[in-house]
Amino acid sequence: MFRRVTRGLAVVLIAIGAAGSAVTPAAAKEPAVYTGFFSSVAVGGYDPVAYFTKGQPVEGGKEFSTRWMDAEWRFASAENRDLFIKSPEKYAPQYGGYCAWAVAQGKTASGDPKLWKVVDGKLYLNYDQEIQQRWEKDIPGHIASADHNWPSVLGK
Repeated sequence: MFRRVTRGLAVVLIAIGAAGSAVTPAAAKEPAVYTGFFSSVAVGGYDPVAYFTKGQPVEGGKEFSTRWMDAEWRFASAENRDLFIKSPEKYAPQYGGYCAWAVAQGKTASGDPKLWKVVDGKLYLNYDQEIQQRWEKDIPGHIASADHNWPSVLGK
């Protein structure tokens, strides 16, 4: 009996693997807002409004959340949530929270909510400190490249 169960399990796993390898390019497309693999929470749960009002990353809470662009956005207060709801494009990180430098290079990578910069009233995230240092060497040039590449990089 154990062999039959094991054999049956093997057949199921092979079928799942075959179905997974038949992924179409459209199905492989990155979501417009980076949330990580096992989450639907944008900006790692940090309050995007706080970067502008407090000048630093502040963790948001489930009790002050909203949905926008197929992601959950969390805030430190109802006031910040309401500001976001009125003007999400003003507060949401550029390039859906993906690393600004990576998008400038024609790629996507996760953006770290602790590695950020507000430039000309827009929030940008970077992957890590080394990448942020690269990005800071030519912020206007990288923004121009990233603006050109966005959102086509999502389909790569």
